[in-house]
Amino acid sequence: MANDPSSDKRVDQATGTEFVGHEWDGIEELNTPLPRWWLWTFYACVAWALVYTIAYPAWPMISQATEGYLGWSSRDQLTEEMGVADQARKEVRDQLAATDIVNLQGNPDLMQKAVAGGRAAFLVNCVQCHGSGAAGGPGYPNLNDDDWLWGGDLAAIESTLQHGIRQPGDDATRFSAMPAYQGMFSQAELDALTSHVLSLSGKAQSSPVGAQAYADNCAICHGPTGEGDRMQGAPRLNDAIWLFGSSKADVQRQILKPRMGVMPSWSGRLDPATIKMLAAYVHSLGGGEDFAEAPAEEPVTPVNEPTE
Repeated sequence: MANDPSSDKRVDQATGTEFVGHEWDGIEELNTPLPRWWLWTFYACVAWALVYTIAYPAWPMISQATEGYLGWSSRDQLTEEMGVADQARKEVRDQLAATDIVNLQGNPDLMQKAVAGGRAAFLVNCVQCHGSGAAGGPGYPNLNDDDWLWGGDLAAIESTLQHGIRQPGDDATRFSAMPAYQGMFSQAELDALTSHVLSLSGKAQSSPVGAQAYADNCAICHGPTGEGDRMQGAPRLNDAIWLFGSSKADVQRQILKPRMGVMPSWSGRLDPATIKMLAAYVHSLGGGEDFAEAPAEEPVTPVNEPTE
């Protein structure tokens, strides 16, 4: 190190750079100037910031920010973009309102848009019971399969959405009631009836006692072979789909003290176009039927040997 004779400041001999005059434990700092390119970049940023604060909203005031010379704001831009999106949705809704649901499948483009809108509406209104994947759960139907209590075509699904299931105050609601058979059977008769019901889907072994009990008490609604009756809302018993469980205890509980769910009527909560979109989405999940289509499955022949 050496002192510059023309200055009172000390200069580093190796670099020719002045010291700043600070020292920490024998370590001193050089007053190295900033690179020229960095200074010009800094000055450019300052200039840009000044131009921006003049042209665009920048400085917060008591009730609002400064408006800026150009008069632009992100709120106005968002409002404009939302208006364009609302207009596009309105066109689809107007088309849906003018299209009877029985003709919706004849317009593939509109059907595709309805399914997309129905998917969004489903996530808001239906996942609480049917799940995000529409797989349902105990007491809540799986909407992905082809087992329909009241019908699986677009019109039937729309009617179910409009009027609900056992919805108080809606005269057109879907309604069915299974009587409680508490005290009607001895334990042996109950066991035999349960086994016969399970045998209809190949899950147990039937017996004459159980078959007779079924014929006397259950066949009038569920059918002689457990095919069900959509007009009454009586579920099929000869498939492998169970709303409240398929174990012996589950079936006996349903016979003695039947559980019957309630689905809300959506006609007073959602507009008709949204209900059509929901019907289209549910129909598209994989189990949707053509109009007036009867179940295609043949009843399962009862077996004489129980299955695991």
